[in-house]
Amino acid sequence: MQKLQKNISYQFKDINLLKQALTHRSVSKKNNERLEFLGDSVLGCVISLEIYQRFPLIDEGQLSRLRSSLVRGQTLAKLAKTLNISESLLLGQGELKSGGFRRESIQADAFEAILGAIFLDSDYATVSGIILKLYNDLLNESGPEDSLKDFKTQLQELLQKKGYALPVYELIKTEGKDHNAIFYVNCSIKEYSLGVEESAKSIKRAEQACAESILKGILNK
Repeated sequence: MQKLQKNISYQFKDINLLKQALTHRSVSKKNNERLEFLGDSVLGCVISLEIYQRFPLIDEGQLSRLRSSLVRGQTLAKLAKTLNISESLLLGQGELKSGGFRRESIQADAFEAILGAIFLDSDYATVSGIILKLYNDLLNESGPEDSLKDFKTQLQELLQKKGYALPVYELIKTEGKDHNAIFYVNCSIKEYSLGVEESAKSIKRAEQACAESILKGILNK
């Protein structure tokens, strides 16, 4: 965990908070889900304020879409990979055997949980500074005209241009209950002979993940 603390440029006073942030629910009841909830809220607040100040001329709708592109699961997973969070994850045997440390959703959740842990271990100003440092390149590359269309919108517009049928997203199953639920969604595009199934902690996120996978598949054809 020392290496991870160096990567995030923060030394924990209470190392147990970091350990909990890295603990998947497959390990024990004392896992990172509550910290993830907290980290998600802190991250949203920090990014909202930053883009509000950076882009004073864009409206609420544009700000909301830009924020969504910056805090979506795929973005968090990419940041988690730059920090090598997967090397420090604490997973149950089932998740280890299935390669859970490589799953983007698990890495993204741990990333948010670490932010929640830093907030509890320090204060808002400290975690805000860390978030902005981690997001520095992404924020500098972002703008009102960039990444405003989510993956579902991009896929829909691509199919409409070609005169193809619009994608249909189907909820396959749900595992867990209440705030612990995982939703599995399927989407297929007949004209491209592409079909994917993705999972996330909300149906909306799972649908976005499906659309992103299909877009990647189309571009790689």
